Amino acid sequence: MSLASVIKDPDAVLPYSLNWASADGTNDGSSADTGWLQGETIATSTWAVSGSDSTLVVDSDDNSDTVTTVVLSGGTLNRKYSVTNSVTTNMGYSDDRTITITVTQR
Repeated sequence: MSLASVIKDPDAVLPYSLNWASADGTNDGSSADTGWLQGETIATSTWAVSGSDSTLVVDSDDNSDTVTTVVLSGGTLNRKYSVTNSVTTNMGYSDDRTITITVTQR
């Protein structure tokens, strides 16, 4: 299942981010903390692109304790790609989230 669906121009080189904490940034494990991390932090993060061709490229990736970011370039017009972020926490738990990227001329 995809978390989000975004449109990208094939000539654009842009960052896309996922916040693994609560939308308001809470990451303390309290009852107000609705994020997945629940007080843990991201130890490792990897991004992978799947789709009908390999023209959408991961140029770089980075993460903080609670947010992961990937910079994407390229892509073929009118194609959809799944971009999956896999993380491991400081306690050794793991999960992944997927963004659907549709390449459209802007």
